[in-house]
Amino acid sequence: MNQILKNNPVYPVVCIVLLFLISACKSIKNEDLKNGDLLFVTAKESGLSGAINNVTQRQKNASFDHIGILKKEGNAFFVLHAAPEGGSQKQSLKNFVKAQVKDQQNVVVYRLKDNYQYTIPSAIAKAESMIGKPYNFNYILDDNSYYCSDFIERAFREYHIFKLEPMTFIDPKTGKTNLFWEEFYEKKKLKVPEGEPGCNPNGLAASDKLERIKQL
Repeated sequence: MNQILKNNPVYPVVCIVLLFLISACKSIKNEDLKNGDLLFVTAKESGLSGAINNVTQRQKNASFDHIGILKKEGNAFFVLHAAPEGGSQKQSLKNFVKAQVKDQQNVVVYRLKDNYQYTIPSAIAKAESMIGKPYNFNYILDDNSYYCSDFIERAFREYHIFKLEPMTFIDPKTGKTNLFWEEFYEKKKLKVPEGEPGCNPNGLAASDKLERIKQL
């Protein structure tokens, strides 16, 4: 049957049409993305991801452990973000999403409301100036290394889009320091930075300056 189809003179035309449709679908997927959109990555239920979400989740429909900012260059899309692998970096949107899918995580798009769109060019310029800095594995504010939400907060800091808040590592179910974080800082021989200023993806997603757009 396949051979018969291939010998049919219409077959090449059908292939071209299918390829066109596939290509069109891919472009439609990204055509409504905008420069400066914020990409939030859904959290896992265990490990570091689960531990972050355990002590920071604020909304039932917002459970995130990572964030980046989208930069559009012509028809190409890139994500500026700080990650454990690669530190502060500029990554193609395709590879960014691919990495999350590999880890069975989803990407959700948020966008600054119209009144705050003017801050985006400066925020992206600031984000690009931070590229190359190492990742902050201690999650304690440091001007020489950044963690993901810290990277984004700094990018928009000039306009006070987001704010630093006292960090907490308390498990809401037990009222005690989450065991993961207790062991995490004990291995680093550091005191759990309870109450010290910081930020997290769930806190940023809860900002009233943002609106949720869609899931990629």
